[in-house]
Amino acid sequence: MKTRPEVVISSLDADRLDALLSALSDSAFPGKAELEAELARANIVEPKDVPSTVVSMNSTVRFRVEASDEEFELTLVYPKDMDASGSKISILAPVGSALLGLSQGDQIQWPKPGGGLLNLRIEEVVYQPERSGEFHR
Repeated sequence: MKTRPEVVISSLDADRLDALLSALSDSAFPGKAELEAELARANIVEPKDVPSTVVSMNSTVRFRVEASDEEFELTLVYPKDMDASGSKISILAPVGSALLGLSQGDQIQWPKPGGGLLNLRIEEVVYQPERSGEFHR
């Protein structure tokens, strides 16, 4: 896949992610440059204007890894919100960075740890804070 899909991010998420990335050294987060590039090309909108099918922070997403046809349902969170439940993925994980701002049906290739690419398809945004009226979470 040569063209990356459009990325839509709320201004609240963009501000919080900028602050998070500013606090991290390049060595602390190897994917920092890639996430910064995604944020730089993103369409930043007010939280109330985020389309209901877009993956925002704290959204629960059902996605599929095309090579294995495995489906996962994970909630995209900030590192401070990670826990041992296995139901969350950090924005700092390669797949987490790949999911942010995408829409249902979008596909993307993203580098995975250790080399190679993951082909992901967003099957459903099961829960999105903005869609539920939670604009300042």
